Amino acid sequence: MNVLTIGIIGAGRIGKLHVDNLQLMPQVKIKAVSDVVISHLEKWAEDKGISTLTTNYQDLLADPEIDAVFICSPTNTHAQIIKEAALAKKHIFCEKPVSFSVEETLDALEVVKEQGVSLQVGFNRRFDPNFRKVYDLIQQGEVGHPHILKITSRDPQPPSIEYVRSSGGLFMDMMIHDFDMARYVMNSEVVEVFAYGTTLIDPSIQEVNDVDTAIVTLKFVNGALGVIDNSRQAVYGYDQRVEVFGEKGAVAADNCCPTTVQVSKTEGIVKDKPLYFFLERYTQAYIEEVTQFTKSIIEGQAVICSGNDGLQAERIAKAAKESLLTGKPVQIEHKQPALNQ
Repeated sequence: MNVLTIGIIGAGRIGKLHVDNLQLMPQVKIKAVSDVVISHLEKWAEDKGISTLTTNYQDLLADPEIDAVFICSPTNTHAQIIKEAALAKKHIFCEKPVSFSVEETLDALEVVKEQGVSLQVGFNRRFDPNFRKVYDLIQQGEVGHPHILKITSRDPQPPSIEYVRSSGGLFMDMMIHDFDMARYVMNSEVVEVFAYGTTLIDPSIQEVNDVDTAIVTLKFVNGALGVIDNSRQAVYGYDQRVEVFGEKGAVAADNCCPTTVQVSKTEGIVKDKPLYFFLERYTQAYIEEVTQFTKSIIEGQAVICSGNDGLQAERIAKAAKESLLTGKPVQIEHKQPALNQ
């Protein structure tokens, strides 16, 4: 396979971003886009050179020229579309989470396995060069056996209450990225979760049974401990940090800022705030994740972030929500394939 022909299912913000990034690659052709409403997409599709617009994603699955699909539709549609795409022998890139139900995800992954197609889940942060460097250094033994993981992830402002209501909640929507990052950098499964959460930013979030501020502690198979803190609002920008402490030292990735310039005066030292939001912060990661997906399919290699990775992050998110509701630590059943298989 020299050229990968792709269809996009869902042309919202993230679907359009993937189109932009895929079109940076000469070995990719985007043939078709489906969305529930397409009238507002006609000029955009024409500008992008996309020949087919449809309201029925099954048109893409029935097209023999399409090799792979990107599923960028709402989460509650993912599992069903994954199964249909697998049965149509299409390779699949699916935005996170795979579903809101571990059972639905397992069912979808079974079909993917039976049909022998590839499924990559959109945990883009694995492809960030800073976090990748943290992972590489740990794998190279620079900090020795990891003891403690700390992850901070704070948005610059809360989303709309309509978004929160349908998002699956903070653990499934926001912190799920950090659960995946925890497994990734520690190269170990999580076996126990304890969660604290509250609503300090927007009272309407509590009205839809969610929290906007949370801390989760983790226990790993390898004996290490982890702590993740999330907030829906950091007034100074998009706060994204990772630190791993081990027997030989520590490695950390700090926030990315527009520039590294700082001004030092008698009044103090001033430097840029962190980049404002995820599209700016993870620009390169979004490009790299679709580049690696494309390379994996063309070369017949395993994808970097598999369906199993999506499943395990969902399991941790579900355990965190259970812990929040019960006030007790929750054990995570350790029944899954090996990491990154």
